[in-house]
Amino acid sequence: MACGTHGDRAFAAVVLLTMALAPAGAMGAPLAMVDPTSPTAAIFDPVLRDPQPAEQGDVPAQLRRQVVIYPTREAPGTIVIDTPNTYLYFVLGGGRAIRYGIGVGREGFTWSGVQQISRKSEWPDWHPPAEMLARQPYLPRFMAGGPGNPLGARAMYLGGTIYRIHGTNNPSTIGGRVSSGCIRMTNEDVTDLYSRVNIGTRVIVKPMDRRAEAN
Repeated sequence: MACGTHGDRAFAAVVLLTMALAPAGAMGAPLAMVDPTSPTAAIFDPVLRDPQPAEQGDVPAQLRRQVVIYPTREAPGTIVIDTPNTYLYFVLGGGRAIRYGIGVGREGFTWSGVQQISRKSEWPDWHPPAEMLARQPYLPRFMAGGPGNPLGARAMYLGGTIYRIHGTNNPSTIGGRVSSGCIRMTNEDVTDLYSRVNIGTRVIVKPMDRRAEAN
């Protein structure tokens, strides 16, 4: 769902409901003047409160974004992808990193190596690569960026490969082996990571048979 769409609809619904319930003439007061102890004020709770993002509720607790102890010799700002454990680490330095849950390649589609972020894109268009179209000829040849796009809210392209770190509109796949080699993150997490990295950021992808806790 596009940013703001759900909130706008919810807010509109609340306003209409409040207009129906409020006494005649009461709607002339600004929202800030609503008595927080009144029954009418309770109607605004879902809009005014800052709830846990819905997509995080679809992700197990251990796969949610968090700062963890992570001793490594890699420089701060490096991305380390722990393929077997479905984690992505953004190295902070001082023995710490931000850990994100990810989805990785399904059997036969994992890979490893060192790359750099070569391009960044917000709400990217999707052009399925020729290799994917050969396997799945029914796929569209092009899909414009947006809430229905499988690349989600952000994409970070890895070198000259066909692989990307990108969002997903299906957060229940985080922690799974589900892709054709790309690294999936929730839209919230990929947006957070996107804001932290630059073109040229080093990305280390660990092989499926090796853990990434020690470097």
